[in-house]
Amino acid sequence: MTTKESAPAAAPSDPPLEERVNTRSRRPQSAAFRDFIASGWDRTSAGDPTPLPASAWTPARRAAVSARFPGERLVIPAGNLKVRSNDTDYVFRAHSAFIHLTGLETDSEPDSVLVFEPTDDGHEQTFYFRPRAGADTEEFFSDARYGEYWVGPREDLPTMEAKLGIACRDIREAPEAIAKDLGSVSVRLLRGADTVVEAQIETARTQVAADLEVSRAGDDELAQHLSEMRLIKDEYEIGELRRAVDITRAGFDSVVASLPRALAHTRGERVIETAFALAARADGNGVGYDTIAAAGDHACTLHWIKNTGAVAPGDLVLVDAGAEADSLYTADVTRTLPVSGTFTPVQARIYDAVLEAADAAFAVAAEHVHRTVRFGEVHDAAMRVIAHRLADFGLLPVSPEEALAPTGQQHRRWMVHGTSHHLGLDVHDCAQARAEMYLGAELREGMVFTIEPGLYFKAADMLVPEEFRGIGVRIEDDVLVTADGVENLSAGFPRTRAEVEAWVQGAQ
Repeated sequence: MTTKESAPAAAPSDPPLEERVNTRSRRPQSAAFRDFIASGWDRTSAGDPTPLPASAWTPARRAAVSARFPGERLVIPAGNLKVRSNDTDYVFRAHSAFIHLTGLETDSEPDSVLVFEPTDDGHEQTFYFRPRAGADTEEFFSDARYGEYWVGPREDLPTMEAKLGIACRDIREAPEAIAKDLGSVSVRLLRGADTVVEAQIETARTQVAADLEVSRAGDDELAQHLSEMRLIKDEYEIGELRRAVDITRAGFDSVVASLPRALAHTRGERVIETAFALAARADGNGVGYDTIAAAGDHACTLHWIKNTGAVAPGDLVLVDAGAEADSLYTADVTRTLPVSGTFTPVQARIYDAVLEAADAAFAVAAEHVHRTVRFGEVHDAAMRVIAHRLADFGLLPVSPEEALAPTGQQHRRWMVHGTSHHLGLDVHDCAQARAEMYLGAELREGMVFTIEPGLYFKAADMLVPEEFRGIGVRIEDDVLVTADGVENLSAGFPRTRAEVEAWVQGAQ
């Protein structure tokens, strides 16, 4: 007797393509479930209303921006989440100008926007963000990016107002607030942070036949000003940079302690990198930029961040690393360590030349008390030492004076990067400032920058003696300009050759 074959079960219908990232999930959708999950939650707490640590300083920063652009609407987005792979995002980090003006920390408030609305006496400032959703909403239990069930509680509007000290509104109100009356109100946008907000403003500008070239020039001027206003740090910022340096010191102590394990591992550079990352993440927000842990010839690759190499006895390992405090201010320190505890004679000659260049840069920076010192002079001082030491090594094809001339620069073969950059919320802070406000600027109290000369003799460089090849040295410190000179914020790190040797030997 034959039996009729059963019909195959109907396949579930496919959701739209953009929703299939979550096809692994089987979230219940019944009315009974929705009623049940919305019940029984203690919703009395709406977060901590304590003002943010920076909230005592942000009003003055916002007031300076308001004074610079009277009568214009200013739109400063935090930025968007960015997909890392499928349904996982990179850790969010807001735009530095947004952080500076709001005081928000760590991974706070993707997709939010700070708006300056012009008034008769300045600007009314409003922060638009996604407030806490009710337990009876789809967002609460279903939204893996923003839902409280998935990522934890969010602040409600009154709590966020207490934290920031400014008016707060639901992000759903932002599009109208940003684009209204665009034909009669000039709008400047901080571009490059939020693609959605940019599209909204571009559409609105097109609808009112605005001159897009002029509008974008205005946007650029806003970005430039927001960058330049961070050139001088206030007391809060300096305190946070000190905190970042302290965390970085703990990370470097972990690095030095890890050297024996690094020597025994096939990817010893990764051992060093993770030793630093542990301290940075445990005591702060994490690393402020990708750590360079470069052993041997890798130290001659300026941005070696693969950190896949072995660490061999006798190597120098160049570690360029900075911890980021929860406030998102970062340190930036480099030390070059002899993994076996002692510099060889050739390594010592190169190290001492770099240290001499760094000391010369410090000395020139300190002269601002007695005369006008331009930022670019710090680099020039280091380069004079580098050129003369390379001549002493017999490497320059011309005299040091010829090399130092603008038409020469042969010494830069072995140090192509600059000696200094500003430091703060970005590791290369204030990067959108005008040249006259950066390289050509007078050193002023409150500036924080690095001093980081180096010498790099690549293994493939046939113009240097064989014993030099594969040696890279950089020494980097974080410097605060003070009323009576300069302060090395990273002075607590071993720095001289003898100090570094004792540091490594003590850990071993």
